[in-house]
Amino acid sequence: MTSQTPYSFSAAMAAALLAWPAAGWSQSGADAVDASAVHPVPRLAAIEVKGQAMQEAATAYTATAIEREQIQDLHIGETQALFRHVPGMTVQNYQLPGVADGIVMRGFGGGGHGGDVGAVLDGIPLNEAMSHADGYVDFNVIIPLEIERFTVYKGPVSPLYGNFNRAGLVAVNTRKGGIYNDLDLRLGSHSTFDGQWALGRRLDRGDDVNLAAQHARSNGFRAQSEAERSTVAGRWRHSLGRDLDIALSGRLHHAEGDSASYITEQQFQTDPYGIDPRTQNDGARKNFATLRADVNYTVAPDLKLLSFAYTTRQDFTRWFTRPTAGGWRQREESYDRTVYGAGTSVNGHADIAGRHINWVAGLETFRESTDYTYHDGTLARMRTAAAIDDRRSRLNSLSVFGEAEARLHRLFMPTLGMRWDRFSGGCRLLGAETGSDPCGPLAGMSHASPKLGVRSDVLPGLLQLRASWAEGFALPSTFAKYALGASALDPNVFRQTEVGARATPLPGLVLDVAAYRLQSSDEIRTVAPGVYENAGATRRTGVEASLLWAVHRRVDLSLVYGSAHSRVTENAAASLIGNRVAGVPRYTGTVSATWKPLPRWAGTVTWRKVGDYAVNAANTVDYGGYSTWDLGVSYTASGGRPYRIYAEVANLTDKAYATTASVIGGSTLYAPGAPRTLSAGVQFQF
Repeated sequence: MTSQTPYSFSAAMAAALLAWPAAGWSQSGADAVDASAVHPVPRLAAIEVKGQAMQEAATAYTATAIEREQIQDLHIGETQALFRHVPGMTVQNYQLPGVADGIVMRGFGGGGHGGDVGAVLDGIPLNEAMSHADGYVDFNVIIPLEIERFTVYKGPVSPLYGNFNRAGLVAVNTRKGGIYNDLDLRLGSHSTFDGQWALGRRLDRGDDVNLAAQHARSNGFRAQSEAERSTVAGRWRHSLGRDLDIALSGRLHHAEGDSASYITEQQFQTDPYGIDPRTQNDGARKNFATLRADVNYTVAPDLKLLSFAYTTRQDFTRWFTRPTAGGWRQREESYDRTVYGAGTSVNGHADIAGRHINWVAGLETFRESTDYTYHDGTLARMRTAAAIDDRRSRLNSLSVFGEAEARLHRLFMPTLGMRWDRFSGGCRLLGAETGSDPCGPLAGMSHASPKLGVRSDVLPGLLQLRASWAEGFALPSTFAKYALGASALDPNVFRQTEVGARATPLPGLVLDVAAYRLQSSDEIRTVAPGVYENAGATRRTGVEASLLWAVHRRVDLSLVYGSAHSRVTENAAASLIGNRVAGVPRYTGTVSATWKPLPRWAGTVTWRKVGDYAVNAANTVDYGGYSTWDLGVSYTASGGRPYRIYAEVANLTDKAYATTASVIGGSTLYAPGAPRTLSAGVQFQF
């Protein structure tokens, strides 16, 4: 593996990880659950993140929340593995170490690797404005063991966040406060190791410290696929009085890996785990650091002011070989990113005329600068020609938001939200380049996005209904926003209508169903180099469902399912009207059954199905989808030092399948999924 960062960094982190024993074990048999269930009104003193009072309250929008105990039960090594437990979501795994995968959600196929899905960590955006694609986000900077709550909001429903959340928002809240010491160590096939550690302590004078670390490495199941990553995170909270707290938090992440790239359709049929001989020494390298300060002031028992400031520094480089009109070529992309941001919000509860109201209002701003360099035709990572792009882009944002939920009557509990965003910035060349993408000042752009919803407890404890309408938007993508005529473009607008129901028809049985329609208008297309226009529309519809059923005191079942029908309804190319949106499976589903034959033993079998999808916009290439079986077993010991031993077999039937298919340079390419994989580990609590 090619590296410019000393290996001692990762080794030191691994040593620190192993130096700490683990602590508290909490067990839960539940899978993903819907956050629209009625929760007790949270204590305001516990609010640490903007909008947390709204997150904890019931809302009229569909959301799936996975709690810390459930995440520990899944003993995952990557945060994005949680998406398979969310209705209607799947990960298009590119199998390119160090490169963010695609995330499918609500009929969009460009989340994560592109800008269809928003992501925030403790209220701070993780999306990158101009890295590879607008909204690029790497979930590997998050340590699974540090997560307190992982919430997915479906569609552009949250007014707390703006650009990039058109398909939905992933909000990750880390553990704050508490006394715990957890350790998870796992070994697996292909020399895989994953070690995670999380610590919470109460210091003198009531200060809190929360720390977490992870080191993971693997040789990969294909040649030239070695990868490793290391992350450390910490938070310190200090009380300056009964009403005032300050907190400092930081995060460091390093990742690097080699890549076998994609293989052709013919190669996939004959040797699904091989490597194309034309692939060069591909790979990626990333360094990520962020520092944040919080000031939390309790104005009154039901009113809290939260203020924060943060900075992020990141460099990311990838090398990628793919087919072009002139043969297979390697390209190099480098992104050097700096972000400064700040914000303040007021969070509160109120009782007016005997009716309870949860609300939040706030103001935020950030300035993000990215130095971008692009070379094509590199030979073994050596540059052979002048840069196609060598430039600096800057995006500035100012946002105002507010949301309130009023419990007027059990049959009528409305939610109202609004967000206004304004963007400015610009682009300038850093050196000589040969590219034709526009690069100039960004004309000021703004957009207001309303959100409306209502929920109704028709039969308290048995049946709850909900309905909502929400609007989201997208700026012109990549360098189109810096074109001379971009000021005449309207934002790409997305409007979602949704109805849903949550029922508990039997003790131990919870069913949640939602149906949605999401339409986009004013899509932005390229007319000529540097010339763009608003032309195009798409309609996305689907149904999502989750079921949790305690069939017997020893048997639990869970199911998540989603269907998606995404169609082009307007396009300048008449041949594309009516076509399916590429990369969006017709349906996805996960079924899990857990059996506990003995008090401390549990076995789980999981079936995962991803339906067929169109690979290209012309719909001339399709992929038939795939299904896999996984098997797991665990033993949990209680007592003075609880621990859990677990073992898993992924892809039990050793099926050859592709985690994603694409068309590049006129060739159909596949990213092969892993063969049968064995792993075993232990979780401790001290």
